[in-house]
Amino acid sequence: MSSAEKVKVPGTKPNYLYSIIGVTLVLVMLGFFGMMMIQAQEIMRFMKEKVEVVVELKNDISQQNRDKFIRDISSQAFVKNGSVQFLSKEEGATMLQKEFGEEFLKLDMPNPLFDVVTFNVNSSYLKDNTISELIKPFKESFVVRDIYFQENIAVMISQNLKQIGWIFLFIGLFLLFIAIFLIHNTIRLALYSNRFLIKNMELVGASWEFISQPYIKKSAIHGCISGICAVIALAGILLFIQNDIPEIKEVTNYQSLIFLMVILVVLGIVISAGSTFYVVNKYLRMRVDEMY
Repeated sequence: MSSAEKVKVPGTKPNYLYSIIGVTLVLVMLGFFGMMMIQAQEIMRFMKEKVEVVVELKNDISQQNRDKFIRDISSQAFVKNGSVQFLSKEEGATMLQKEFGEEFLKLDMPNPLFDVVTFNVNSSYLKDNTISELIKPFKESFVVRDIYFQENIAVMISQNLKQIGWIFLFIGLFLLFIAIFLIHNTIRLALYSNRFLIKNMELVGASWEFISQPYIKKSAIHGCISGICAVIALAGILLFIQNDIPEIKEVTNYQSLIFLMVILVVLGIVISAGSTFYVVNKYLRMRVDEMY
């Protein structure tokens, strides 16, 4: 008889179907929380990058200096790509006329507005800096009259993001502990019916590695199946949410979600195989009378 044929585990088969279903449900729970955490971070990033900086330009500057200043702003690393916009005072007056009516500025009064440049800041630069620190060099420019922005909103968003991050970290570790505990117990119950077979194989001279190898291999395959089922379920949940709330697509980080789904499959394999290794070796360490 070949070695491969000897490794096959005869006798009562553990109920792996319930094990696969149980591990899948636990991974879906853990993955759904991870998906919520990723989406929350993306929403906070989206909100931080919506804070607009308005740079008011002086009236007596030349077009050449103005264009050079706009190019300087666009070249800054902390400025979000494509967010730089120029609004002339004439365009501003036209917008106010549409909002307040045609009577606006019809009393032969000079246009009180100024040319402005607006832009948004990349959220990654708001971790250790404030907007006021980032735009400080521009305030000293001879073309700038004043700069306006809502610093309190940016600071509030940054503080809330830190608090939410700590809360998510605590809940994530707690859920990971629960996932490991539930998966371990599910596998322990699945192997319970084979405890005497495992012990008998040891009593006839089989090594621990020889005994545990087929169980670990099978458990790893089942863990992979559970992980794939969990990924399919999470993808279905995400599509359902996006169809119900289309705006979610704008703040969905697909790269992070794919990484999360790969992690779920790996977790399914590692936790299932690790728990099986622990359970099999536990039965091997037990005396026969302790198994009753």
